[in-house]
Amino acid sequence: MQDIKLIRENPEILKKDLEKRKDKEKIKLVDTVRKKDEEYRKLLQETEKLRHRRNEVSKDISKLKKEGKDASKIMKEAKEIPEKIKEIEEKQNKLKSEIFSGLMRLPNIMHESVPYGKDDSENVEERKVGKIEKKDFELISHGELAENLGVADFKKAAEVSGAGFYYMIGDLAMLNQALVNYAVDFMTKKGYNFIIPPLMLKKEAYEGCVDLSDFENVMYKIEDDDLYMIATAEHPLAALHMGEVIDEKDLPIKYVGYSPCFRKEIGSHGVDTKGLFRVHQFWKIEQFIYCKPEDSWKFHEELIKNSEEMFKGLELPYRVVNICTGDLGIIAAKKFDLEVWMPRQGEYKEACSCSNCTDYQARRLNIKFNEGKEKKLVHTLNNTAIATSRALVAILENFQQKDGSVKIPKVLQPYMAGKKVIKSK
Repeated sequence: MQDIKLIRENPEILKKDLEKRKDKEKIKLVDTVRKKDEEYRKLLQETEKLRHRRNEVSKDISKLKKEGKDASKIMKEAKEIPEKIKEIEEKQNKLKSEIFSGLMRLPNIMHESVPYGKDDSENVEERKVGKIEKKDFELISHGELAENLGVADFKKAAEVSGAGFYYMIGDLAMLNQALVNYAVDFMTKKGYNFIIPPLMLKKEAYEGCVDLSDFENVMYKIEDDDLYMIATAEHPLAALHMGEVIDEKDLPIKYVGYSPCFRKEIGSHGVDTKGLFRVHQFWKIEQFIYCKPEDSWKFHEELIKNSEEMFKGLELPYRVVNICTGDLGIIAAKKFDLEVWMPRQGEYKEACSCSNCTDYQARRLNIKFNEGKEKKLVHTLNNTAIATSRALVAILENFQQKDGSVKIPKVLQPYMAGKKVIKSK
């Protein structure tokens, strides 16, 4: 949520930032919110004057009665004042709701290092890591390969659940769990506190984490309940300290969350539509940090470094891109994506998304910390550690062998009882 003080005192800062996004509608929204805020504050002054007048009238009525004088005229005024206050307060509440809605729609201020660009085609590559191995045979799609190996059943899953679901069987299910254990072990050794969060959130909590108007179309709503299935562990981790004031000495707070994730969106394009690349459910290990404002950019670098170390360990080629203005979204001030190499598609695809949300989420969720006698908003940051479905696709493609088997990355072998290869029985 954007800061009303910024709109009151320095609206041009926000407008200049919105010009980088080429968002004329939001620039107009800044003026609309500012105008409504001015009207709201005028109404506040009116209600204060009326309350003050009500107190004066009450005293005058008492005085007139004591003196035996006629108080009917002033008693009529006394009766009208509460009605006027109620009428003005109704206008205030309407304006307050409209202002809040506007502040929720206005995006975060971008960091100066965010590159300008109209869409994801103009994201800026920061670095490439790992050697892309050229295969001397034609790769089988990861979905077909998994079925050939007897470790997945997409047909039966579609029959009983619909498109975008799957059965993982035997070694593939074990490999999925190996990725989870590898990531959790890695992050807890780094000092991140392990959390398994609730898998559903109330609307109020969700609105604090995301732009629900944009995100709601990909989320599953529980019918007849104020609950949504979580799309990522990031959201319940962000809501964990909703409405709290954290002691300064407890910052930074570092979490690693593990959960299944549920999303309506599924793939309808690309080389291989059947499989694990974009599905309705998957498992994800998420990094999350609460910190003091002056530390957030340091931790933004730490979060992307953690993911890079894990993907280096998996021996998967990847690149890191700096997300441009046209692809950034409204929550983050800056975002890195780690994209892993997908041989079948012949391109790097998003595997991790690393965001510094500065105080934007914290303002929505009302999360502060004590700094002396002052209460300040914390900064929140998040990054995927590993989303197992994307990592599994990358492993099945990059470690695929000519005989149709799949090598297991060395770092995962201890979690697979020492097994080195997945092959058909």
